[in-house]
Amino acid sequence: MPTRPLFVTQVYEASLASERNFAQFNAELEDACRMLAEEDRAGRAWCREHGYGGYTSYASLNDLPQRFSVFDQLKRKLDKHAAAYADLLEFDLGGGKLRLDSLWVNVLKPGSAHTSHIHPHSVLSGTIYVVTPPGASALKLEDPRLPMMMAAPPRRTEAAEASKAFVYLQPEPGTVLMWESWLRHEVPANKAKAERISISFNYGWR
Repeated sequence: MPTRPLFVTQVYEASLASERNFAQFNAELEDACRMLAEEDRAGRAWCREHGYGGYTSYASLNDLPQRFSVFDQLKRKLDKHAAAYADLLEFDLGGGKLRLDSLWVNVLKPGSAHTSHIHPHSVLSGTIYVVTPPGASALKLEDPRLPMMMAAPPRRTEAAEASKAFVYLQPEPGTVLMWESWLRHEVPANKAKAERISISFNYGWR
């Protein structure tokens, strides 16, 4: 008998790579990320204290679009993608709108990872990828029903992507991925010989 695809988890994927002047824009993003990794002492201290293998501005800087014009340009691009994603999800926002709450840089060293987590108090979350050298980590997404599957057998190795318990998305420079903030995700160990650079973000509703 046919089945109904109920309660589907929609993950948004787009790319900035086809946009005019993308190479220059991405190079400016990379330069800004690397400069922050060198100059943000509070961020580096937080990374050492919490065992983050590389650098993140997550706990130290919350105003990147006001600090750098390239991050403000990025915000404007992401706003359009967030609006398109919200429309796809058929959100009824009433008199409110989705607003970028936070934007932070991630520079992941070879061998480092980011453990499984969600983004509480947000509606949409996502990442844009700036540098993804050969062997760079994919984004690992977890079926949100997994905790309830106490007696379920494992999926076949060749199962369709929509049926798998875990899905690995391999981004390229310019890839934009967004998901609803309750979706558990992680970054496995970076097997590249160079740093993997990305910029993550959250959108709230108000």
